[in-house]
Amino acid sequence: MGNPLLDISAVVDKDFLDKYGLKPNDQILAEEKHKALFDEIVQKSKVEYHAGGSTQNSVKIAQWMIQEPHKVATFFGCIGTDHFGEILKQKAAEACVDAHYYEQSQEPTGTCAACITGDNRSLVANLAAANCYNKEKHLDVDRNWSLVEKARVYYIAGFFLTVSPESILKVAKHASDNNKIFGLNLSAPFISQFFKEPLMKVMPYVDIIFGNETEAATFAKEQGFETEDIAEIARRVQSLPKVNKNRQRIVVFTQGREDTVATVGFLSELVQEKPLEECIRAGHYAANVIIRRVGCTFPEKPDFQ
Repeated sequence: MGNPLLDISAVVDKDFLDKYGLKPNDQILAEEKHKALFDEIVQKSKVEYHAGGSTQNSVKIAQWMIQEPHKVATFFGCIGTDHFGEILKQKAAEACVDAHYYEQSQEPTGTCAACITGDNRSLVANLAAANCYNKEKHLDVDRNWSLVEKARVYYIAGFFLTVSPESILKVAKHASDNNKIFGLNLSAPFISQFFKEPLMKVMPYVDIIFGNETEAATFAKEQGFETEDIAEIARRVQSLPKVNKNRQRIVVFTQGREDTVATVGFLSELVQEKPLEECIRAGHYAANVIIRRVGCTFPEKPDFQ
């Protein structure tokens, strides 16, 4: 589950950035002054559309790494009943992701404009409909919950804690009760800072926790660990209280080009029950491919042996 966004990528000029007060290389949430940006970028520029959002991107990459069979991942999130929503459904289908969106008409489909100038890109995200996910009207519906019950591995970004923490908790408890794997990403420092309570409510059910070194350091500070050593933080996170004692918690902290302080890595190998070293190697490979490209895109097939 996560915040589905339609990524809209286009090459723009400096005047466009200046008009909307954007920096050449930045990531921000859209404010009132950015409302017209999304229509303007579509009207004025040659655009590319991609199914986006942190969690949806993660399952797209896992599917790309696995190749066959298709639709290995089911994705839940909220979109609007609008043109961008239709494009998002089409793009998710093209990526072979089994997306089951909650569709509502109060808010438009969430979008993320990637304004490209030279080697820089300025990202402006408008969550809109993504904020409107409704547990009772979607997750609790029998046909959707049956998909949850069929799954073996669960992955949710911490960003979704700002939208529907009760949905995350329901899935996390199901995973724990049935000895399945539940993974959570710390996502951003502000999650550990401002959404500490819902984060720590779900933590006892987390089998695999993902994050980068900045997110790890912020989590440690907020939890009063009194250490900045990433390996020590990983050990402390691993030993936090856990409901399902059948699985030791696995901590995956990335450090850019530094060694991954981890006992496991990437989702594509994880669901195929590969050794933990292979999961890490696959995660490094995928990151190395995608970081060189515009947006969350990849070649037709992976070259991963």
